[in-house]
Parts: sequence; structure tokens; C-alpha cells
Amino acid sequence: HHHHHHHHGHDADEVFTSWGRETARKYDPAELDGILTALQAEDGRFGQIILRAKGIVPMTDGTWKQFDLVPEESETRACSPDYTGRLCVIGCELKEDKLAELFGL
Repeated sequence: HHHHHHHHGHDADEVFTSWGRETARKYDPAELDGILTALQAEDGRFGQIILRAKGIVPMTDGTWKQFDLVPEESETRACSPDYTGRLCVIGCELKEDKLAELFGL
């Protein structure tokens, strides 16, 4: 796994937090799309800034999807099954209860 860190001139005093969960919940494609769209809306509903969201989740049709989102774009792709779904959202002043609600946890 290669991790690329891009620094877009954020002030050093901005503190980014990460929210992570494991979930066995199955998602359908429309629901996952809706979640990613909501995270990209930048309306402050889920936190001041959503810097990155990524994860791997089981789908209702038995396949698994990996998603990766940054403010400008998001992508989902099929991937091999894992033992459990995993979610990770990185941002500033994340509203954890709202994130849990969004992902239906």
C-alpha cells in the first residue's frame, strides 16, 4: 500500500481527527453513492472539513467494494472480500454521531 500525503497549505494549528469503525453492515450501491455524495457536500453536516474517507464494505449482492474519497473526487471499485467492513473518515471537527448515522451504524 502506498500512501501519498499532499499538503495543501493547511495551517499547522488545524487539527485533523480520524473516525474509524468496523461494520458487518451490507450496503447497496445507491446507498453507498449517497453516502459519498453527502460526504462531499461540504455543508458542515459531518464536520468542518472532510479531508478523506476510505473504506471497504460488503454489498447487498455479496460483492465487496472499496471506496476512496477526497474533496475533489471519489471512486469505488470492486475488491476481494475481507473479514469485516471497515470505514475511516479523516477531517476537522468531525461529528462522529452524524457519521455513524450516515453509515447506518
